[in-house]
Amino acid sequence: MHLSTPRRRPALIVAACLSAAVLVLSTGVAPAQASCHHHSHGTRVLATGLGGTLGSTVGPDGAIYVTDGIAGTVTRVDPRSGHTRLFTSGLPTRIAPVGGAMDIAFVGRTAYVLVSLVGPDVGGTSVDGIYRIDGPHSYTVVADIGAFALAHPPATDFFIPAGVQFAMLPYRHGFLVTDGHHNRVYRATTSGDVSEVETFGDVVPTGIASWGGHVYMTEAGPVPHLAENGRIDRLDVRAHTATEIARGAPLAIDTGNDGHRVYALSQGHFPADGEPGAPADPDTGALMRVRRDGSMKTVADGLDQPTSMQFIGHTAYVVTLNGEIDAISLHR
Repeated sequence: MHLSTPRRRPALIVAACLSAAVLVLSTGVAPAQASCHHHSHGTRVLATGLGGTLGSTVGPDGAIYVTDGIAGTVTRVDPRSGHTRLFTSGLPTRIAPVGGAMDIAFVGRTAYVLVSLVGPDVGGTSVDGIYRIDGPHSYTVVADIGAFALAHPPATDFFIPAGVQFAMLPYRHGFLVTDGHHNRVYRATTSGDVSEVETFGDVVPTGIASWGGHVYMTEAGPVPHLAENGRIDRLDVRAHTATEIARGAPLAIDTGNDGHRVYALSQGHFPADGEPGAPADPDTGALMRVRRDGSMKTVADGLDQPTSMQFIGHTAYVVTLNGEIDAISLHR
């Protein structure tokens, strides 16, 4: 793999990257199942055994869809019962400690999956980009983001030529895509056009979401991902600018809105001697609510390395690195 002999100092692989130890999961993952267990802080575990999970979305049917980069699949999860079923399979699987199917989004009733770190620059043979799901076992690549990144390298330091695309958001006949390694946001259309929206310093763009006609993005910040660097920005795509609206989430990994208030998902405490690209310490993650003054209040803590979240009614559904979905009531 090219990762072992970098020629340039890494800006930082996306903070939610799996550590090397997690690779043992690639030898086999237990099938997903519903669960009735509860965390000590009252958060209910909706489902477990979902594999190497990162991204998620709520589909047009109201179900939660979760990507598994280890198996190259997407799983549908009923938010009421926790019942799971395979939605699609056959996507490129990861070949590094992170990668493969990273995120999922729907445009109408059609699903699209963001796939990253599977190209020739890391020893793979697949395309880093956006895949349209055509059926239970079929797909079509609609945007090759890796090729664009190779042809247009960022000015910031990097050592993975095609970058690490982490999350995506449907946006005006296409998608906005964050890259936590190249520190960029791309715009990709379903007809294959890819362009750069904005390039940042070493801020590590992670989650991206929209509400009220605005686009919001979380930044994990550079190692060691201090709370003071974990922030939410509002993006002006046309003006290519970003405005801070809140900060205070250690290793901020995602953002969302329950219809009334803005939230940040913190992956948690990152050890001072932690390697770039490793996840936060287990059971230190938190769901945080943004206050009017831009500070954040913890709603639920003790989350085990969360990676993404969705809101349905008065419940936040948090996906974790170990293949779990936690249901957190917002009535508190």
